Amino acid sequence: MNYIFDFDGTLMDTSGIILSTIKSTIAEMGLPHKTDDECRAIIGIRTDEAGKYLYPDLDISNKEFARIFRSNYDRLKKDSHEKTFPGVLETLKQLRSFGNPLAIASSRRLASLNDYLSGLGISDWFSMIVGADSVTKGKPDPEPVLTILKTLNWDARDTLVVGDADVDIMMGNAAGCHTCAVTYGNGSITSLEKANPDYIINEFKEILSIAGK
Repeated sequence: MNYIFDFDGTLMDTSGIILSTIKSTIAEMGLPHKTDDECRAIIGIRTDEAGKYLYPDLDISNKEFARIFRSNYDRLKKDSHEKTFPGVLETLKQLRSFGNPLAIASSRRLASLNDYLSGLGISDWFSMIVGADSVTKGKPDPEPVLTILKTLNWDARDTLVVGDADVDIMMGNAAGCHTCAVTYGNGSITSLEKANPDYIINEFKEILSIAGK
């Protein structure tokens, strides 16, 4: 089986810095307060589209929201200490040893994504890495997954898309792939169940039980 993983909330626990960045951006733009859960709900959406997802009834600029967000993120990241979720590196290593090809489809910009992967020393573990700026349409549109399938000549029926947000599952389903939701990330169990994944797991290592199915 081929595996396509989301990054934030699935492989890497970046919720702390992302929530801080969203709140700083809201404050700087003078926008109405949002709860942690409301802010968490846009993790997985491309930054260039996040403003309208967070404030669908307000006339705000996605471009300006994204610009301020990135500026705040760069400032806050200097003092952040993100880690992979428990079992991620070990499980990815095992999947590779079984001969399972791996790829990433993320809403994070490619340069930032590569910085994280390089820091972990795992960039070459993935056959392809797709970021927000690698495609025209982001999640939940299937373009990120379809791009990987086409480029690597993978069969959707032999591919599992793994993510922590409903948009990940919607993206994978729309591409005709099998899908697996992880419950430890940013998405609520309710929203994940509504997206109709084939599998739901509570720990990353449980992916090993799906391998080869």
